[in-house]
Amino acid sequence: MSFVAGQPPGVPPAPVAFSGNRGRFLSLASRGAALELVTFGFYRFWLVTDIRRHLWSHTLVDGDAPEYTGRGRELLVGFLFAMAILVPIYLVYFVIGIEAERFKAFASVPLVIGFYAFGQFAIYRARRYRLTRTVWRGVRFWMDGSGWAYAWRSMLWGLLVLVTLGGAYAWREAALERYKMHHSHYGDLQGSFEGRGWELFKRTWGLWLFGPVAWIIFPLLPIFYAEFKAREWRWWLCGIRFGDVRLESKLPNTALYGLYWKVIGWFLLFDLVIGAYVALCVFLLKGSGPMEAAMQALPKNIPFMVLLVIGYLAFILAFNVVMRLYFQRDLWARVASSTKVHAIESAENVTAKGEAASALGEGFADGLDVAGF
Repeated sequence: MSFVAGQPPGVPPAPVAFSGNRGRFLSLASRGAALELVTFGFYRFWLVTDIRRHLWSHTLVDGDAPEYTGRGRELLVGFLFAMAILVPIYLVYFVIGIEAERFKAFASVPLVIGFYAFGQFAIYRARRYRLTRTVWRGVRFWMDGSGWAYAWRSMLWGLLVLVTLGGAYAWREAALERYKMHHSHYGDLQGSFEGRGWELFKRTWGLWLFGPVAWIIFPLLPIFYAEFKAREWRWWLCGIRFGDVRLESKLPNTALYGLYWKVIGWFLLFDLVIGAYVALCVFLLKGSGPMEAAMQALPKNIPFMVLLVIGYLAFILAFNVVMRLYFQRDLWARVASSTKVHAIESAENVTAKGEAASALGEGFADGLDVAGF
């Protein structure tokens, strides 16, 4: 019999379970999407907060659920602060670029690079914010380190991935995750990441190699991507450490197939519904004249344009609810239920440390839809 280092013989791994009600989450997401619509998108920060609070509070680790203490207002302030930095830079560069474009075809490249760098900074700060707003058994997770140091690492690794046509992706993910976990803590337990790029590459090289075929044969694309994400999730979870505490995931390679196909199915259904809706609007508003003349006049028909906008917004609203239901709630539930925690007794006597971080970057990252979990 073999034993895990740091775990006394006979102590079984602690289970992770998700107890959230699917109908309640659907109601939360639907109500939030409607409020996003009437607030021109600004409610999304409160919706993200409510979703995280729901997911955190129904995820039981060794029988206890973590608490998410973040606030929607913090995310909004972080987003507005980021915009206050970026918008003036963009406007100045835009004015300069008007002249520069006359002499240099790629004058916009530095701006794109700058926004990418800030985006990577935001991703790091978002992770830091989420950790410091997560409390389990009365002890806060926290994170230090430099968001800009992470951004430079991400940019250099991204360049290598580009040069190698994606071949260095696994090593990029491992290196960036090591930096993030090295600066992550649970109380006085320091985090680390034991996953290796070679391990991820061995698990996914076949999918990467035959990926271009999936772009040609569309039905293969969701299968390839769903299996790639399942393998990546399992690799990532198995590499996480906090002191002697480690995670183990048994997520099957096929665990996410259904989620991606269901989202595609809902998208096609919504597409048919919106097509029928537009056709009905055309039929009702075209008048009694020739069809060709009526179709040319429709773009100037204010009632038709109003109905078209309503239909488009309804489509976006419904699809956002579907995305959150399958790619946040259901994905979270499947990943959580596949996970066990080894040596969790090592976290029983930790000393509380760390302070809450500001939401600078988190609100910006969420506004770009890279908030993740």
